[in-house]
Amino acid sequence: MNSKTPANPERLLPPHAPGMRIGLFGGTFDPPHQAHLGATLLALKRLKLDRVWWLVTPGNPLKNTNGLAPLRKRIAAARALTHHPRIDVTGLEAVIKTRYTYDTISWLLARCPGVRFVWIMGADNLRSFHRWQKWRKIAEQVPIVVVDRLGPSLYAAASPAGNVLARARIPEYAASSLPDRKAPAWTFLHGLKSPLSSTALRAQRWRKRPTGDPRRTRPSKSKSKTGGNRRGNKIAKRKFTASTRRRRGRKRQTRY
Repeated sequence: MNSKTPANPERLLPPHAPGMRIGLFGGTFDPPHQAHLGATLLALKRLKLDRVWWLVTPGNPLKNTNGLAPLRKRIAAARALTHHPRIDVTGLEAVIKTRYTYDTISWLLARCPGVRFVWIMGADNLRSFHRWQKWRKIAEQVPIVVVDRLGPSLYAAASPAGNVLARARIPEYAASSLPDRKAPAWTFLHGLKSPLSSTALRAQRWRKRPTGDPRRTRPSKSKSKTGGNRRGNKIAKRKFTASTRRRRGRKRQTRY
């Protein structure tokens, strides 16, 4: 055996054939959890898919990747969780060197002619879909199914992308026809309502690490519209309140 050949070479593309209905579920999966699996099984059943591919990405361009687990470890964890004959887990984005969803889908469409791909996303992703690179073109590439999430579902359809794509939405009862439709087309699947979040699970993992562990990098604080973080906003609010009380106290003294 050639020393440069990997001991366990991976199949770049999971099994596929023209006419197959395949869901594409992309994410960092750090860590993968039951809500990911639940969304996949719901899409498999309601859209009558033949398979679902989990595309484990090296890193999400819209998220902080500090403390992200190695790709190989995330792929192994995803496979251990799914363990399903119709769910394939792949890290092909790291091999084909794509970083954005549009480029990945373009690559797959060029190499899998006749396959009826559907992009799977959670309702929280629909809310931020307008921030994705070439999101309008993604909607023109493949049909999209949005899976219910606890909380984000209330506002997802009213998001900028939801409004733009409103005319392309099909009723939920027609979800099984989605893979056969020409993009743009999308539908919303209700019924999952899982509170699980990879972000919350990563934060829990961070808290469990020893203080001296170099991987214990605190996740960055989310920024507000004014550019400050939440802690800074709280401090500013306390200072403003204290200042207001002092001014009111001086007014009472002069008034009486």
